[in-house]
Amino acid sequence: MTSAFADFYDAELARHNRHLRVVANVRINDRVLDIGCGAGLTSREAARAAVEGEVLGVDTSAELLEIARRRCAEDGLRNVTFALADAQSHPYPAASFDLCISRFGVMFFADPAAAFANIARAMKPGARLVWMVWQSQERNEWSGAIRQALVPGSMPSGDVPMAFSLGDPAVATDLLGAAGFTSVDFADVHEPVFYGRDVDAAFEAINGFQMVKDALAHAAEPAATVSRRLRDLLEARLTPEGVLFDSRAWIITARRG
Repeated sequence: MTSAFADFYDAELARHNRHLRVVANVRINDRVLDIGCGAGLTSREAARAAVEGEVLGVDTSAELLEIARRRCAEDGLRNVTFALADAQSHPYPAASFDLCISRFGVMFFADPAAAFANIARAMKPGARLVWMVWQSQERNEWSGAIRQALVPGSMPSGDVPMAFSLGDPAVATDLLGAAGFTSVDFADVHEPVFYGRDVDAAFEAINGFQMVKDALAHAAEPAATVSRRLRDLLEARLTPEGVLFDSRAWIITARRG
């Protein structure tokens, strides 16, 4: 996994990230836990705000964490540490954090109830939670449009893909409540995802998606035919600001009881 991939992901979600940063409102002395921190953009932003506090970023990708550490060093940030760990079971110090943030990093737990309870134990009483998650698959054009370009006429699976597992506010509220969080609230974020400055850049990017690789490898028709449909899709979404797909997300906020 390269720095180019990390840069693409940050650019893809730049509009979303601005909303998350405003709502998180990291304070000068906060101790911040960043779940699914990836290459560390959200951790670095939190560290710049919490100049008298500290940030712990947790992720399961050693490659992304290597990038995160390098970029923190380049920026001269000394109040950030990173842990290669599964946030579901990582032994955090108890009641240690004032704020838990996540940018699309909390939807993939094998056991979300156990994961949220483990995170709750790490939070101080009254600590804040600010997480960004995708809304339902039906409200995220990028998912359905690409799938249809790969396999025209395909129907969504009856199972909710993990990326959208917290899209139902009732499900997320029940899980967070059971873990000990209160005052759970949802703010709608309606922003497009950015796939590239032009069709060529976007086409190169989405060919790196695992769903695209798998579809091309097992296509019942020539790969060139599938690729042509993908390019047509991207051309239809080209705007003066680049290739954009509609999306909807929630910012979930809560307090540790």
